[in-house]
Amino acid sequence: MPVGIIQPSNQIKLTNVSLVRIKKGKKRFEIACYKNKVLEWRSGIEKDLDNVIQIPNVFTNVSKGQVAPKADLVKAFGDKATVDDIVLEILTKGELQVGDKERQAQLDRVHHEVVDIVAGKLVDPKTKRVYTTGMIEKALDQLSSQSAHQQAELKAETKAEGADAVEDEDKGKAKELPKWTGVVTTKSAKSQALDAMKALIAHQPIPVARMQMQLRITCPPGILKQSVKSTHVTPTAEGDDKPRGTVKDMILSFVEQVMSQDVVGDQWEVVGLVEPGSFKPLNEFLDTHTKGRGSAEVLDMAVGNEDD
Repeated sequence: MPVGIIQPSNQIKLTNVSLVRIKKGKKRFEIACYKNKVLEWRSGIEKDLDNVIQIPNVFTNVSKGQVAPKADLVKAFGDKATVDDIVLEILTKGELQVGDKERQAQLDRVHHEVVDIVAGKLVDPKTKRVYTTGMIEKALDQLSSQSAHQQAELKAETKAEGADAVEDEDKGKAKELPKWTGVVTTKSAKSQALDAMKALIAHQPIPVARMQMQLRITCPPGILKQSVKSTHVTPTAEGDDKPRGTVKDMILSFVEQVMSQDVVGDQWEVVGLVEPGSFKPLNEFLDTHTKGRGSAEVLDMAVGNEDD
């Protein structure tokens, strides 16, 4: 009588999966997900759980098909947690396990997205020309290489004895500058692009500045001379810890470059370039100090020059 191969009833063979793993106490639990779907779920792009979870079960080892014993699940997650609850918790809080090829592809994807965002927001401060993605990429590579070199030097110098106090102070100041060490997959491309821009502006491997917005700001002339208090304006009296200025002073303090300024009809109007980060506080100032009678209109979201 032939003897068949006996497969354990609690084993399920799975292939071509993305694993999400969590550790509770001394036990490790895993779930099997479809490739590329975990990040879409976490970012809100994918909302159907059936498109994310390959098998709605909890494993101690997916690659070996070992399903987690119920006793271990109860001990780790509590007796009130259902399998669906546990799967959702692991999907939300667990660590995504990816292979080398998948990890590299993900890094490349984020890298290109970061470079594209940065290239669209920085210009040469003198010519106002935008940079190609290739030039931005080389500048960021230079910063990451410098950062790695500085870290190595810092470790070596830390071991040396008798460091000069002035040099230590200079190093402390250098540490305060934004650094760029390359992209990671655990942060959004948008937030990493902001970090990259801060580092490029701080270190200037190539001459860069934020691309500015062109605005038309209007306000009734009668409001312009009203006095306001703000730290955005230089104090007018020595020792005055509450700097003062007029509404007009305040508005112009937000403008990096005035292109035109005139009274048109019953409105004072100034057209100029403003840093993107100043747009929101400018609007808040206009709402507060002009009671809605002042406004800021965007004429151009990004002022640059793409011509040679």
